[in-house]
Parts: sequence; structure tokens; C-alpha cells
Amino acid sequence: MKEDQRPSSNHQRKPIITKAFTYPTVYIILLILSYSLGYLSQSSSVPTTQQSPQLPTPSVFQFSNLPTQLDNFRVTTHCGETLPAQLVSQTILDRVFNGISPYTNFPPPDATSLLKPKRIKGWGSYSTVFRNLIQRVKPRVIIEVGTFLGASALHMANLTRTLGLQTQIICVDDFRGWPGFRDRFKDIGMINGNVLLLYQFMQNVVSSNATGSVLPLPFSTASGLQKLCEWGVAADLIEIDAGHDFMSAWGDINRAYRILRPGGVIFGHDYFTAVDNRGVRRAVNLFAQMNNFNISTDGQHWVINTT
Repeated sequence: MKEDQRPSSNHQRKPIITKAFTYPTVYIILLILSYSLGYLSQSSSVPTTQQSPQLPTPSVFQFSNLPTQLDNFRVTTHCGETLPAQLVSQTILDRVFNGISPYTNFPPPDATSLLKPKRIKGWGSYSTVFRNLIQRVKPRVIIEVGTFLGASALHMANLTRTLGLQTQIICVDDFRGWPGFRDRFKDIGMINGNVLLLYQFMQNVVSSNATGSVLPLPFSTASGLQKLCEWGVAADLIEIDAGHDFMSAWGDINRAYRILRPGGVIFGHDYFTAVDNRGVRRAVNLFAQMNNFNISTDGQHWVINTT
């Protein structure tokens, strides 16, 4: 007999339990009620937090002391007492080459067969800016920062010789090239991983009969310029044409300025070329702005007169 069809007693009335309230159903209802009460009590115990307003992020242009912050990037190497121009060459020979010209007994036997009699390559190395500046400045000392195979240096040596000037040209370069440069210059020799860029530069100097006026300083531009500063070597004319990224150009320009004689001229390449967006122009503009200098241009070159 079905549960809802059982006879009832005349002496006691019992509640009728339908199918909807069987024991499993009651258990589920109690479980749901317990969970709901627990959730409500937990929610009421969590304190309400207020969202703090967001403060605007300051822009770099809001800093009023930006020039002071840029002072941290200035070069502050203490320079030695400035040497007379006639002592520059011998000072470098003594400091770097043990007092002996690097052209003595050059080239070494193991490199002779790997060198071209003359292998000169440059970029913008014969521009009119060189003649214009040399004629005007009449420099006794020129420092070139970034030399490669010596095209610009040898052009300047020829110009000074033509003008009857006694000019010493110092070429600051590590003469290592750059990663992958031998993909374009496969004819530059190599011995046991040592690329012969310095030797080929020196061979070019020998072939151009310029050993008396062109001297290499085969170190990185940063360390080379720093040592020239400490030794008291200063120049009337400095060319910057080494690294083309902002940090390299910025470092070279600032270090070179430390060894520029009063009233000298500093100039460089790639102000209007395809690589200027790497940072050369930005470095030049910032340097001029911080030091209150004007920039003039001559072809692809930038020029800063410090007078």
C-alpha cells in the first residue's frame, strides 16, 4: 500500500508526510540552510574597505631640477696641466709605446702577407668641413675619436701638410671594428682571432708618408680620452665619429670637450645621415643646450665653436 493511503487512527491524528518531505529531502534542505547562514555571518564579519583615490603619476617634465639631474652624466675626470703642443707626440710615445714609434720595424713578419699596400675606407671623410675648419683653426693638435682605416685622419694630414702646418693628429680607436664588420670587409686579415685593423691602419699611414704626423692611441674611446685628459694632452680641433648610439656619442662628446683647448672646435659626422636616429643628433643637441653652445652644420657634419 502506498504511504498516503494508510488508514488513520481514530484516537491520534498524525501529520501526513508527502513525497516532497522524505528524509533525504529534509537533509538537503538543512544543509542548504546551514551553508546560507554561514555565508551571511561570514559576509557580515568582513569590514568594509574604502577605495583610496589614485594619485596622478608625475611626468618627467614636471621636475624643475632636470638640468641638475643631468649633471650626474657629466664627465668630471680631473685633467692634468696642459702640455705644450710640441710635447704631445713624445708624451704618447712614452706613455703607450715605451718611447719607441709603433712604425719602427713595421709591419711584423707574421702580418706582412695579410696586409694590403693601402686599404682606405671611410664615410664622409673628404667633406669640405675638414678644409674649412683646418684653414680657420690652424690646429697644432687634432684628436680624432673613431678612426677605422684612417681615411679622415690621412685626409686631414694631407690638408695640414698642404697648408704648411706642423700638426700632430692623434687617432683614438680600439681598432677592433664592430661585431660582424668583416662581413663587409673580408679582406681585413685576422691572426688567431686578432683582427688586423690596427695594422692595416698603420700600413695606410706608412703608404701615405704620414708617420710623422699621425699616431694611433689603440684603446677604447672612453679610456683613451680619459688618459689624454690625465696626461694633460689637449687639442685645438676634435672630430667625433665613433659609436653612433646616444650613450656612446654622449660620452665621447663630453670627454672630448674636457681636452679641448679654450676657443677650440669640436665637430663630428652623422648629424644628417641614416644613423642619426640612433642618437648622434640627440647627444649633440643636448650637449649644446646644457653648455649654451650653438650648433652649425657643414654637409652631414655638426660643428660646435666654443668661442
